[in-house]
Amino acid sequence: MDTQTGTLNWRLSSHPITLCTFLAFRLASIFTYLFGLWFSQNFVLIFIIVILLLAADFYYCKNIAGRRLVGLRWWNEATEEGDSKWVFESSDGSRQINATDSRFFWTALYAAPVLWALLAIVAIVRFEFIWLSLVVIAVILCSTNGAAFSRADKFGNASSIAGRALNSGAGSLASRAMGGLASRMMFGGRS
Repeated sequence: MDTQTGTLNWRLSSHPITLCTFLAFRLASIFTYLFGLWFSQNFVLIFIIVILLLAADFYYCKNIAGRRLVGLRWWNEATEEGDSKWVFESSDGSRQINATDSRFFWTALYAAPVLWALLAIVAIVRFEFIWLSLVVIAVILCSTNGAAFSRADKFGNASSIAGRALNSGAGSLASRAMGGLASRMMFGGRS
């Protein structure tokens, strides 16, 4: 059996348990919602189960799956002034990211909000407006993770490009010049 790196085959994953758990939370929340929408009359029970699954998915994706599968993390900090600041963290580049893990992660990350948006249309067409509240929560949680990881990826790519520039010949020359300037400023002209 000839398999290529980066194909959507979980057996090629470097972290199969992390990947399967990540996908399980996403799929369980969607399938539980569908079961409740079509087969159950107990909205409250389905609502609670889906919210718990969405919360677990949000936490697991943000803190565990993102870090292990693609080397990215994000969080939100509140400053003393009361402002909100997003912080992004990417792996230092020493760890090689598995192409299969990355492909699964980004596909699931972007597909989930789209699936929930389609389920919103289904709820509207079926005149099940109470179920729409659950879909809105799901879209917000999934979209927040998607937007944050996209920004973390861009931040990680930008910082790795800057790091390579500083470590190259011109960059190390610039860093030596800045280091010399800083030492002259701090020590009054003595180097």
